[in-house]
Amino acid sequence: MTQKSEANSPRRQPKGDKRDRTRAKLLEAARSLIREKGHEQTTLEEIAERAGMTTGAIYGNFKNRDELFISLGQAYWPPIKPQVKQGSSFAEIMRAMAEATIAAIPDRRAAAVGRLTGLAYTLTHEELRRQVTEFTAQSYAGGERWLRAMTKEEDLPMPADQLVRVLHALIEGLVFQRLLTPELVPDEVIRAAFAALAMKRDNQ
Repeated sequence: MTQKSEANSPRRQPKGDKRDRTRAKLLEAARSLIREKGHEQTTLEEIAERAGMTTGAIYGNFKNRDELFISLGQAYWPPIKPQVKQGSSFAEIMRAMAEATIAAIPDRRAAAVGRLTGLAYTLTHEELRRQVTEFTAQSYAGGERWLRAMTKEEDLPMPADQLVRVLHALIEGLVFQRLLTPELVPDEVIRAAFAALAMKRDNQ
């Protein structure tokens, strides 16, 4: 009985779980404050206070304010990942990408304003923009590896390093335009956009 209760006690829980909970609490506090005051006026001290923690908790999880803001984007605007089997045709991958994009729209709607204000803030802060560029480049490299693992590169309509950038821009553009003018960007338009990439390859 004693052994079982100790195993289930908070003290015996993996440290990683506690760290994840702390980061999540800090990010949610940052998110709520940014909604109220904007990125420019939100301080680390206020974030820590809102989360019921000290600034030491922030610096134990994030290098600085910029890294916290980047992590905020990762948490509430994660990459769209279609479910496809290895060896799928490029057309199948594009169909899955379209469906994954459509499925992500409700969550994107809840985070869209924060995403847009975050992008605007990044555009006016060069050091943060540099860090975002580095992070995005890493994401593109991961996307390239994923594409090459899923299908033959010769089946792609363009080099994988270019394609991941095109897909990223396509997804972001479609999602924001759908949220802004849903009547003009129904599901069939999103499906057609991805199908067009596969069609280009089929016609070569």
